Amino acid sequence: MNRTMVVSLGGNAILKHTEKGTAQEQFENVNETCHYILELIKEGYHIAITHGNGPQVGDILLAYDLAKNTLPPMPLDVCVAQSQGMIGYMLQLSLKNMLKKLQMNKSVVTLLTQTLVHQEDSQFENPTKPIGPFYTALEATKLRKERNWIIVNDSGRGYRRVVPSPIPIGFVEEGSIKTLFLEGTIVIASGGGGIPVVIKEDGMLQGVEGVIDKDHAASHLASLIEAEILLILTDVEKISLYYNTPSQKFINKMTTTQAKKYLKEGQFPEGSMGPKVRSAINFLEKGGKKVIITSLGHAVDAVKGDAGTTITLS
Repeated sequence: MNRTMVVSLGGNAILKHTEKGTAQEQFENVNETCHYILELIKEGYHIAITHGNGPQVGDILLAYDLAKNTLPPMPLDVCVAQSQGMIGYMLQLSLKNMLKKLQMNKSVVTLLTQTLVHQEDSQFENPTKPIGPFYTALEATKLRKERNWIIVNDSGRGYRRVVPSPIPIGFVEEGSIKTLFLEGTIVIASGGGGIPVVIKEDGMLQGVEGVIDKDHAASHLASLIEAEILLILTDVEKISLYYNTPSQKFINKMTTTQAKKYLKEGQFPEGSMGPKVRSAINFLEKGGKKVIITSLGHAVDAVKGDAGTTITLS
């Protein structure tokens, strides 16, 4: 087996903040992203891919909201499944075409991934993840009553629905992911963190409304397939201390001990770099060799050690 890696794509790898979100825009972004992934494959890495879905699932929710008088809205777990299929298709098509041009006969498969979570996860009692469109105070009151949603004032910008963001504990499709990956297939899995499901008392699966943190899911995916490297692609080239202040300092290398210290100091907020660093620690403590956090454009250089932030166990 070649050197192994999980590539976790941030939202900007599929849709940039300034774009409308047309299929053409997203295909163009995905095509650019796949060029970088292809470079890693050419370097000898066998890769599994996971990705975010925030803008896409937000658009799906908005579409249902606008069409609510004509079409029945779908629950959030179904919307996550829809986004997994859409993004996976775009990645599959783009990457397969590029591989074909290079006469590289590798299969690319998107696996609709159900992510197991605990029914007792505290997030179900105190949801914190804002999703979907903004509402007026009047609309918020109506939606609370009609749909039993939890809606809060989002930093004074308007009212927004919040949903649970439970911690992933496994994937329903773990056996299939491992088998495909070991056979040499490029597997696209746990998109958007995966579709959240719980195991009921009778052993049956049931989807739940929630959004799973994609970084925690990426860490679990990397541990599952025993990847050597977890490559987390985000908006910045390197992690920094004292971010966005005059004292800002970039980190080239960091150990898990240092990472825990910086987390305790509050250097990596939960709304931004915190989940990435926590997922890195989790992966490394379960046997991973290294985690690299960088931007898409620096991915290849970062894997070679010439860019990004590298985290190792110590």
